[in-house]
Amino acid sequence: MLEIRPTCENCNKSLPFDSQEAMICTFECTFCKNCVETVLQHVCPNCGGGFEKRPIRPENVLAKYPISTKTVHKPVDIKAHLKRINN
Repeated sequence: MLEIRPTCENCNKSLPFDSQEAMICTFECTFCKNCVETVLQHVCPNCGGGFEKRPIRPENVLAKYPISTKTVHKPVDIKAHLKRINN
């Protein structure tokens, strides 16, 4: 079951359960679409994997399967990230 984390790990932008801008990697690292496209160049800074659009949890199951309230805010060292993916 996906956690559906509430914010972008890089910029801390709010990403509610129904956000069209939430992107996740295979380990569910969560970033906003803008950070994935413009900062991270579609490469997860944590695992090196790619990203996919996070699915939207249907509102009618939120009570039974609540979304996470865990905020992970770890701004990416952009210079180090770009060096790692471009070498």
